[in-house]
Amino acid sequence: MTQTTVHLIAAARPNFMKVAPVYHALVREDWCRPLIVHTGQHYDANMSEAFLADLGLPRPDVHLGVGSGTHAEQTARVMTAYEKLLLEDPPDWIIVVGDVNSTMACTLAAKKLCLAVAHLEAGLRSRDMTMPEEINRLVTDAVADVLWTPSEDADQNLLKEGIAPDKIARIGNIMIDSFEMLRPRVEAERAHADLGLAPKGYGVVTLHRPSNVDGEEILALLVDTLATIGRELPLVFAVHPRTRKNLEAFGLLDRLVGAPGIRATEPMNYIRFMSLVREARLVVTDSGGVQEETTYLGIPCLTLRDTTERPITVWQGSNRLVLPRDLAGAVARVLAGDWPTGRCPELWDGDTASRLVADLKRRVDGRAAGADTGIPR
Repeated sequence: MTQTTVHLIAAARPNFMKVAPVYHALVREDWCRPLIVHTGQHYDANMSEAFLADLGLPRPDVHLGVGSGTHAEQTARVMTAYEKLLLEDPPDWIIVVGDVNSTMACTLAAKKLCLAVAHLEAGLRSRDMTMPEEINRLVTDAVADVLWTPSEDADQNLLKEGIAPDKIARIGNIMIDSFEMLRPRVEAERAHADLGLAPKGYGVVTLHRPSNVDGEEILALLVDTLATIGRELPLVFAVHPRTRKNLEAFGLLDRLVGAPGIRATEPMNYIRFMSLVREARLVVTDSGGVQEETTYLGIPCLTLRDTTERPITVWQGSNRLVLPRDLAGAVARVLAGDWPTGRCPELWDGDTASRLVADLKRRVDGRAAGADTGIPR
């Protein structure tokens, strides 16, 4: 049997989290040969053998070694390096995930060579064009051949943009597959106990978006608000490098670290972080993925943003958008029991990778049979 070669594109740790369940599902299929392509867009010292071992992944088959740079520099380097690989040994399919620069760059390089591309996590929209990720999402979805979506709102976004319905397949949320894959280790970690915290007796904080951490006035407001909240509810604040840099630059780090109710830590690996989240009373974040995981677990999530590309976590889940000035009041409502528990969206069940494989196999078979799929041969 001739195997279908599939490139799985990853650029940073969150991408590998999403690629892992897909890799494991594809590698079990006799018709498919998945290859992991690491663009190297983000250098990460924690991208270690141990991290790959946690995910059950081999070392990437290809490492493009692109490195850091401006958005334009990264995009250009990824396109140039990936195009060279495609010209030397083109795969049958390319799967891109998420919304980083490498997602868009690899899609553009592949489509200019008329190769088949599928986008996992397609259709997410924040409507905020100041976010580089929004531009990456729009461009990728406009030219990809197959769009695998996590939720109904993503389907509707694509249809409104004129995407042909047969390109769209709702398969669910791949990050729930990742969580379920690692759940035994997450539950065994008991990070809260290591910190002397009781289950549901603390909150978790993670902030890194420029709108929250790049301006002195807003960051000072957030530090003072978190210090006030910490008097009633202990907070574990996993401090992102960008946030720490600005806290130091604005003279706010000592104020944060010195607040009695705040435990400032280094960034954590996924297993330890999710161990804390699953036992938390609430989570304060500006991250995208955390909104999904808290909705899945039914944990109150206070997202410090005025838009989200994951609105289903607000419509159906336990997430709400909160402005910095309203954070203390929102936390008070959670502690008073005045917060929706929400419900888990359809197909967020840990079987997304299986549905992906089934949809891809159907499309591969359709091409082989000569069907008019609209997908390059």
